[in-house]
Amino acid sequence: MRSTVKILALLAFTSLSAQAADGKLVVYTSQAPEIAQQTIEAFKAANPGIEVSWTRNGTTQLMNVLRTEMMSGDVKADVLLVADSINLGALKKEGKLMAYADAPVSHISPNFYDKDKTWFGTKIIATVIGYNTQNAKPVNSWMALTDASNRGQVAVPSPLYSGAALYHLHTAINTPTIGWEFYKKLAANGITPEGGNGPALKAVASGVAKYGIITDADLIRAKKQGSPVDLVYPQEGASFVTEPVAILAGAHNVPAAKAFVDFMLSEKGQQLVAQQGNRPIDKRVAAPEGFAPIDSIKLLTLDSDKAVNDDAQVREKFTEIFGG
Repeated sequence: MRSTVKILALLAFTSLSAQAADGKLVVYTSQAPEIAQQTIEAFKAANPGIEVSWTRNGTTQLMNVLRTEMMSGDVKADVLLVADSINLGALKKEGKLMAYADAPVSHISPNFYDKDKTWFGTKIIATVIGYNTQNAKPVNSWMALTDASNRGQVAVPSPLYSGAALYHLHTAINTPTIGWEFYKKLAANGITPEGGNGPALKAVASGVAKYGIITDADLIRAKKQGSPVDLVYPQEGASFVTEPVAILAGAHNVPAAKAFVDFMLSEKGQQLVAQQGNRPIDKRVAAPEGFAPIDSIKLLTLDSDKAVNDDAQVREKFTEIFGG
């Protein structure tokens, strides 16, 4: 009898949870449009009671929109799914993110989510050297991109637009073998960072640029689709972002927002990550073909709290170097 009561109570709780996770959910994301569409459709299939409205743009642009909404007191988003944890770290510092203590993180390394559980990584995206296989030779060092022979021939996303590029900037300048010297030499070599990873990849694939500082997943997908590109994980190491998901403090629909986080961290959500051509963060789910084994890559870590504190100064120095 007691077990029957427990089962009925569990069913009641499950039913209540299912009923609670409905209504409208607003997601702001920096995922590529086609990837974002797949993500939202998969989430809706798993949560048919939730109506989803989503907006995508570069991480910096999304943060600008969000800041404007915060100033006007009319924040529309419930959930953020953006490239890097620096922007989310700044929001956390200001008390703008909601902690989700019960998020399903048992299959994820603590290195990949906030210790206070305000944001959670969803994948591992490394920034590497991409090159055009028809007009460039592979190089295994970031500093090789600054060689005089590559003047004006390196496509570099701007950290003032791209979250992954921002994270790479902070990581690089805090890595002694790279440092600010790398960016100064790029500027002296006629390189102008602009846009995100998409335009940089197009420049390399078309041969407009010989090399690019591009995320590994984008390069691997393009290579599989027949583009004349390949990639190298540099000897100094590669920065990486985890495309974290976070719930905004004051979210209009907290149950639906939690359901979105649950989905992104679930085995089904992580299988979607792999199907989309990215390296899952869940150790139960294998990376797609073409990705180097994770233990064969030198991943460069970053003190996110330091990056948050230094960000304004770093952006200012970057702008000074490239004359933006």
